[in-house]
Amino acid sequence: MKKCIVLANGKPPSKNVIRFLQSTGYNTIICADGGADTARKLGATPDYIIGDFDSVKEETLQFFRNKCEIIKIKRQNDTDVEKCLKFAFKKKFKEAVLLGAIGDRLDHSFCNMGIVIKFFDKIKVRIISDKSILTPYTGEVTISTVRDETISLYGFDEKTKISSSGLKYPLKQKSLPFGHKESTSNVAMSDRVELKIAGGIIFVIRDFNTLKKNDLI
Repeated sequence: MKKCIVLANGKPPSKNVIRFLQSTGYNTIICADGGADTARKLGATPDYIIGDFDSVKEETLQFFRNKCEIIKIKRQNDTDVEKCLKFAFKKKFKEAVLLGAIGDRLDHSFCNMGIVIKFFDKIKVRIISDKSILTPYTGEVTISTVRDETISLYGFDEKTKISSSGLKYPLKQKSLPFGHKESTSNVAMSDRVELKIAGGIIFVIRDFNTLKKNDLI
């Protein structure tokens, strides 16, 4: 299965996160515009740099000129992260992890979380930021967990119904409409949580280091 890292221009990940992902099959790095500056600072060489190049430093483009493929896309009806994901989908990548997707621009952070939903039917996209990993789900899902692990669930509208087994605070055909109700800091009661999600997509947010330590990524 083809998997890639999309490195955006928000808060930089650590070198260890990139190395870990590469060790688990995320062998291609696609930088979204100014994400290339982050890659350079981290000593990582991207395979592609994609964007309208309104934020990346010219010296960074020159540095990577003969080391990767640089693709300038001028259109303004999508973000640089979307450009990268469209490219990844076209190249038949099945999974992508967004790094640097959350930062000091709340609008950019919110937009990037929305992109996870926007591309749900095309490519599986997750976000790793600091200690957290965000994964979208729908349908019937079995999640491998660690007992007493904190798991938070978020929905977006009334029509999305969630039922669960294996959580301390069970959900029974519950909706978690954004701004009204959520299941923050729920707890896994065993090594498996089962979810049934009908009518939409939810976000499940977990501790990245817990998943890494227990080989759950």
